[in-house]
Parts: sequence; C-alpha cells; structure tokens
Amino acid sequence: MTRIVGVLNVTPDSFSDGGEWVQPQRAVEHGLGLVEQGADIVDVGGESTRPGASRISAREEARRVLPVVRGLAAQGVRVSVDTMKADIARECLEAGAAVVNDVSGGLADPGMPALMATAGVPYVVMHWRGHSDTMDERATYDDVVAEVVGALRARVAALVADGVPAAQLVLDPGFGFAKDAGHNWRLLAHLDAVTALGHPVLVGTSRKRFLGRLPARPGAAVDEAAEPRPPADRDLATAATSLLAAQAGAWAVRVHDVAATRDALAVWEMVQRART
Repeated sequence: MTRIVGVLNVTPDSFSDGGEWVQPQRAVEHGLGLVEQGADIVDVGGESTRPGASRISAREEARRVLPVVRGLAAQGVRVSVDTMKADIARECLEAGAAVVNDVSGGLADPGMPALMATAGVPYVVMHWRGHSDTMDERATYDDVVAEVVGALRARVAALVADGVPAAQLVLDPGFGFAKDAGHNWRLLAHLDAVTALGHPVLVGTSRKRFLGRLPARPGAAVDEAAEPRPPADRDLATAATSLLAAQAGAWAVRVHDVAATRDALAVWEMVQRART
C-alpha cells in the first residue's frame, strides 16, 4: 500500500503555502490535521526549495523546524524532516524525527552520509542538480528518464560506499527540480524505470508547476501561453498523479492536500480488491 506523506512547510516563502504555518503551535495543529486526514508521515521543512529560493542559515532553519518536530513526535506522529543540512537532520532525529528527506541526496552537505550511516532511519535521496537559484538553468537532458535513473543509481552506490545501509535508502526522481514540464511528464510516464532500481520510491508532484497547465478538455493541446492555475487549484491533478505513482509501485507520495490523494488511492485499492 502506498503511503501518504503530508507536506508541512514552516517557511515564509514556499511556493504553495509559504507563511501559513510559521507559528509553531499552528504548524503542529496542521500536522495533526494531516494525520487525521490520512497522512502516514508528516514532512516538516524549514527551508524553501522553490525555484529561485535563497539559502538560510542552520540556526534559522533549526528555529523553524525543531519546535514543530518535537511537538508532532510527542503526539506520536511519524515525522520526516526535509533538510539538506546534517546538523539539522541530527537535531531533528534527537527531537523525534523518524525519516530524513534530503532533496540534495547527500550532495549539499558532506556530513550527511556519515550521519545517515549510523542513524538507522529511512533516508530519502532525491535526484538533484544544484540549489534552487540555479536549478532551472540545469534542466537539460538528452534522455531524462535514463539520466535520472543513472544519477540515482550512482548516488546509491556512493552512499553505500560511505557506509549508508542500502536498505535505508528511498529514491525520489525529483519532479520539478531542474526539470521542465516535458521532463516531468516523461518521468511520470516511466516511473517503473525508477522503481526497477529496487529501492522504495517517493514521488512528490504536489502542486508543481507542470500541473498548473493542463489541456482544457481531453484531446486538446496545452496552451503554454495561458496563466497557470494557482498552486492550491492543482490538488485534483496532484491526486491523479499520486494514483499513477501508486500504480507504478511508489512507496509513498508527498502531498499538500492529503484528503484528495487519500480518496484517489482508496478508489484504486477498492478496485484492486474487487479484481481479486
């Protein structure tokens, strides 16, 4: 069964919900609400990775995430921390986090592999080509599926060589990170190439830019000049992509709107039951 990871951004500048959950108590309440809606894990992030975002200090990131991680863990929530910094990951693990979600796959902080080699928790390793301020200009591929799969395979080998147990690794193809709409659609169509690597796969398409422009009706062309839908109006499309990810064998999907994806996955599960 595909797990649902609820997104909890405690940032002022995230592309979808920046500023909504910066107050720790409100953030904890929202995280508990995500669990009530069906989230298996709540992913707490304190540094925006939207295109063009600037880095923040470890001190500021810790100020944002630690009270929320502690508050949710104290309520029995399985918490993931979305960070590229080893010091933040360490502090959050000590505060009760049970998963580390690193969009850089261990490339942004040389201390991360050593930490994860002894942490004993799932470590989400994303396909990454650079920080947010330069990632759009890096969206160049001859064959996006082959290159993403090859890069993930290489990261697994490097992390295992650094002592990270292979059984802890979860792979993320990095939708929206150094990828344009065409790259994202092709990756979604070939997710089985990522799951074929033999590791659990996390898919994070939620509210991404490529879901903001869809054909006006089945069979119509995409109007690339049209204004994209606002992020919050992309939740039905997110639920559809989450269903496709589950059908491709994804271990988990990371979403802002848990309820819509929960229902989409429940429909698929009921159909599977009926077939058997």
